Amino acid sequence: MAKLWGGRFRKATDQRVDDFNSSIRFDKRMYKQDIKGSIAHATMLGRQGIIPMEDSEAIVRELGHILHDIEDGKIEFLIDAEDIHMNIEKILTDRIGDAGKRLHTGRSRNDQVALDIRMYLMDETAEIEEMLVETMETFVELAKEHIDTIMPGYTHLQKAQPITFAHHCLAYYEMFKRDYSRLVDCRKRTNIMPLGSGALAGTTYPLDRKFVAEMLGFDDVTMNSLDGVSDRDFVIELASCLSLVMMHASRFSEELILWSSNEFGFVEMDDAYSTGSSIMPQKKNPDVAELIRGKTGRVYGDLIGLLTMMKGTPLAYNKDMQEDKEQIFDSIDTVKLCLPVFCDMIRTMRVNTRNMHEGAKGGFTNATDAADYLVKKGLPFRDAHAVIGNMVFYCIEHNKAIEDLTMEEMKSFSDIIEDDIYDAVSMETCVNDRKVIGGPAKKITQKAISKAEKYINSL
Repeated sequence: MAKLWGGRFRKATDQRVDDFNSSIRFDKRMYKQDIKGSIAHATMLGRQGIIPMEDSEAIVRELGHILHDIEDGKIEFLIDAEDIHMNIEKILTDRIGDAGKRLHTGRSRNDQVALDIRMYLMDETAEIEEMLVETMETFVELAKEHIDTIMPGYTHLQKAQPITFAHHCLAYYEMFKRDYSRLVDCRKRTNIMPLGSGALAGTTYPLDRKFVAEMLGFDDVTMNSLDGVSDRDFVIELASCLSLVMMHASRFSEELILWSSNEFGFVEMDDAYSTGSSIMPQKKNPDVAELIRGKTGRVYGDLIGLLTMMKGTPLAYNKDMQEDKEQIFDSIDTVKLCLPVFCDMIRTMRVNTRNMHEGAKGGFTNATDAADYLVKKGLPFRDAHAVIGNMVFYCIEHNKAIEDLTMEEMKSFSDIIEDDIYDAVSMETCVNDRKVIGGPAKKITQKAISKAEKYINSL
């Protein structure tokens, strides 16, 4: 097949080079954006008198037909045509002749592909934002169900202080809320139109870039033609945002993997979101959570690949940049695959509230509250810390919890201890006395849930 750029060449491209050079296998997914961009470009060319109006109208009309034919499965793309841009242009030219050859007036594949990828990523980002709203809703609903479910909070994976499962869930709400905000912000920098940058130095044709930008829904146009065709910051930024989304999903998945083990017994995964063993009849494996954890590394790899691909490319466009698509497409596909099943897995799991409460009672999670009790009685905090440290050591030696000590044992560590210490170190008091903004107390948690619901409803 004759190349659309083949006038300068006297020898056919090697078949292996055609296969190596072609991107149609993966960039064909941008057909809708490519056609939409071409319609806007052709409309502007006619409006500006750069090409005859009848040719502009014929191009626009036939591009609409091509779009319908692609969606109806009537078109097979050719590897020889290299990419989605040249495939569509070839189909157009085959159908309407010389008028189709006028479409590429005033543009290059360099600014065309920059346009397509920006449009495609904005569409995909909007879909992922909707998924993140659902993810936030999932954690808020879980929090509402478990405002009174006390569990141990951890540092270093060692029991630290008692909290509620609601408080734990709202921590993930905050993470995914930041993810949503980052994607919205990322989309602002993506929503700048590069078409009109040409190959690297713009064009001598009197293009109306602002008209095309408005027609396509862009906020503005790029201000430097070199940067317009060679910028892939927006791709890398999105890959970074998606890496953070996956990191947060992976962290909770890791906790579910731990919590569903016999050693914890805090949750049980639903049968529909678990698998068994081919040899061990008793097994119920949290495979969904494990796969999310594993796929996170895949998205990280895409980000590193993009950064590495771009770090040595001089201005302006280089063929290396064709490699951006497979990596960002993979990141998008992976996140879109993971988030719905992640939410369903969470909604269907059974929370063992009793085991969580028992877990909070072990490990001296009320030791800080015992120290705070002494501080409120007038003892300096560092002295109180030492007293309770000695008390914990005594409890370990005698296999007791702090609340199990007799008053006589209590007073052997400090004579300012009174009977009210037992209430001060109860799990409920430890949680509900933490009334600072952002704390786990029931009233604070209820306010946090209400605020979260208002935020989600505003989106």
